Amino acid sequence: MIDLAQLRREPEFVRAALARRGVPTRSVDEVISLDIEHRRLLQEAERLRAEVKTLSRQVAEAKRNDEGSLAGDLTARSRSLGDEQREASEAVESVASRLREQLLMLPNLPAPEAPDGLDENDNVELRRWWVDMDSGAPQPTYADHQRVAHWDIGQELGILDLEAGTRLAGSMFPLYRGAGARLVRALGSFALDRHLVDYEEIRPPSFALTETMMSTGHLPKSADDMYAIERDGLWAIPTAEVPLTSMHRGEILDEGRLPIRMTAQTACFRREAGAAGRDTRGLLRVHEFDKVELFAYCTP
Repeated sequence: MIDLAQLRREPEFVRAALARRGVPTRSVDEVISLDIEHRRLLQEAERLRAEVKTLSRQVAEAKRNDEGSLAGDLTARSRSLGDEQREASEAVESVASRLREQLLMLPNLPAPEAPDGLDENDNVELRRWWVDMDSGAPQPTYADHQRVAHWDIGQELGILDLEAGTRLAGSMFPLYRGAGARLVRALGSFALDRHLVDYEEIRPPSFALTETMMSTGHLPKSADDMYAIERDGLWAIPTAEVPLTSMHRGEILDEGRLPIRMTAQTACFRREAGAAGRDTRGLLRVHEFDKVELFAYCTP
């Protein structure tokens, strides 16, 4: 979440930084306006609260001095201000809620060296790798007749059954068979085992609370892309990054412990609500897939 103190100090810097990520200026300005309104209402609520306390003391003093008429007037004034105070407090809570919602919609500030862009189409290619590249071997090329789609290969080998997956759960839910199922299991184990020297293996839950999803920035902006169990207030995790990021939420970590490295293999669930018009054949942009995550708490 954007630091409000920084936004107050450097509004132009924050506007410019978020513009690099495609965030319109009006979104930042709305947060600034809500913050100003929240602080104004908070001051008013505090002023009214202080006046009510003062009047309460004055009422008690008037009663001790047998000044019944004065005590009655002060009591009436106190009740009137008390109603105003409650209304002001409700207004504070309402604006605070809207402020938090808008803050959660803003992404983090990009690092200075990060390229500008809105999505993966703006990614900058840094390097490529292929077998024996370091030995001077050229990048391999393939004739058109050698370019066979992975879903055709999988179905021909009998290791991928997309039709069965669709019958069971609907489109974009693959089903692996035989060697395909073993391959998925083996790849996960291989990736985990390769990193266990430096990383602690974690087996987190596949579901997370709403506040957990909010703490990692997935809610509210990505709600349409995730599966929710509303009755229980749970969400199917879209990546193991969610539980790993939140494992130390609310803690202050001693820098001497860093880096804390963790790895986890989990099922990942994504609705891919924005996949319309994009290539979703085979194993591309499926709703459920296994992934091994490498994660580290570290200094920048």
